[in-house]
Amino acid sequence: MAVRSLITMIVICLILSTPVRSQQPERQSLSGLMIAAQLQHMKLWFAGKLGNWRLAAYELDQIEANLAEAATRLPEAAAHREHIESQLSALRKSIDEKNVAGFIQGYTELTHGCNACHRAMGRDFISVQIPVASPFTDQAFPDQVAEGRTLAHAICAACHVLPDKADVAPAPGIAAPSIAVPSFSELIQRPSFSEATLRQLLGSSHRRVGSDRAMLNPHLTENQIEQIVAYFEVLKAEQNR
Repeated sequence: MAVRSLITMIVICLILSTPVRSQQPERQSLSGLMIAAQLQHMKLWFAGKLGNWRLAAYELDQIEANLAEAATRLPEAAAHREHIESQLSALRKSIDEKNVAGFIQGYTELTHGCNACHRAMGRDFISVQIPVASPFTDQAFPDQVAEGRTLAHAICAACHVLPDKADVAPAPGIAAPSIAVPSFSELIQRPSFSEATLRQLLGSSHRRVGSDRAMLNPHLTENQIEQIVAYFEVLKAEQNR
């Protein structure tokens, strides 16, 4: 499956990067727009299903822009534009409300609307569906910052004070440190403490970290480390504004 997904992505990239042929400028351009919309349609599904609402909103913006441009190249599709825009609006409402159930319903209706438009245009041989698996093996669809915040609150907040959760008691079974440890806000201000430093620290054994050399080893996976790094970087950016 991984090899098949990779081959699919390579073919799609080649199609998108192929120069427009002078003898068929409109058809090639419209084809490129619809292929882009199909890719965004897939990304939108995984973003919304996994609660990455900012990514979902971004992908929906891209779909709207591409469909609007496609409508200018295919005037006969104008009759269906109002119905599609209504479905896009309902889908955006579910994203704004962070409503997973509403998103699934809205996404399904939008997918049906796309296929209805294809059939009306005599392109019934083009049928899209809810994606079964993501071909984007190099993209993590969950919200890294949100996941990192959850991990930091569950693990790091046992000892460190976090900017968005100042009063945190040690987790059950974990003793509070015998001496004060720096808060995340203090770590952010240290010139020597960077994204790379944090990544290296979270991947280490922690046995030699801290004045009392008692920092716990969180045993994080590589993905979890990247999530906490993403959260840390957002905190840093917010504090430096």
